[in-house]
Amino acid sequence: MTLTELRYIVAVAREKHFGRAAEACFVSQPTLSVAIKKLEEELDVKLFERGANEVSVTPLGEEIVRQAQSVIEQAASIKEIAKRGKDPVSGPLRLGVIYTIGPYLLPDLVKAAIERVPQMPLVLQENFTVKLLDMLRTGELDCAIIAEPFPDAGLAVAPLYDEPFMVAVPVNHPLAKRQQIAAEELKKETMLLLGTGHCFRDHVLEVCPEYARFSSNAEGIRKSFEGSSLETIKYMVASGMGVTVVPQLSVPKDPQPHVHYVPFSEPVPTRRVVLAWRRTFTRYEAIAALRNAIYACPLEGVQRVS
Repeated sequence: MTLTELRYIVAVAREKHFGRAAEACFVSQPTLSVAIKKLEEELDVKLFERGANEVSVTPLGEEIVRQAQSVIEQAASIKEIAKRGKDPVSGPLRLGVIYTIGPYLLPDLVKAAIERVPQMPLVLQENFTVKLLDMLRTGELDCAIIAEPFPDAGLAVAPLYDEPFMVAVPVNHPLAKRQQIAAEELKKETMLLLGTGHCFRDHVLEVCPEYARFSSNAEGIRKSFEGSSLETIKYMVASGMGVTVVPQLSVPKDPQPHVHYVPFSEPVPTRRVVLAWRRTFTRYEAIAALRNAIYACPLEGVQRVS
């Protein structure tokens, strides 16, 4: 039994597909399949059920995969301990960021990190919250910037900032002339939403729960549209297709010719953005250096949380 074989079974369990798991491990599919077959023979158990379109993990396989994840994590900590003994902030830090934060925080964060800890380059990964949590658990990431709430994965969490939401409306829309907008008023509007999988979509549906029904005959709702990114949705707003809700940091600093951003009236909906990492991750100084670099960013309009 080798660490490589354990990484292979964790990858297959995550991807539920031998081909994709092989790509994720940077090996050929035959190499991965042979290694897993060898491990199954050594353990004398069946780890996976091979279906026509998808691979499923057997009940006993799930327990073995969980233990394999723990072994991989513990093996990685040996290297981290050795690295920490020399210089805790020396070496890359693998950072995950959700899609609705990355484009608006990373440019400033990367610049601040280079200035403050040039010996700790950030290796960045943008993805959905669920995927980032999986990558944290399997040791593919060291830490991640995500928004609460999220499934409890036994991670260490440090709050970063509370970010208010804004309403984005076309410039010729009646609401564009308002100083503030109440969440109730959005019931009558065509709402543009992020697609399923984005946690910010769930945040918007908390503000405007009526849109969760997607019912054409629901009171005050005509229709709703979905987009793949906040920037795509902003272009849809600019074209007059409807209105949307966006996080504060995504609001451009300069006035836009086709989209106007209006604050919510009290109580203002917000999201808490946090930094999460595995409790077994030993480079505490690296986490502290990253937090300091985040706090060195402008973060206009948000409330820093210490």
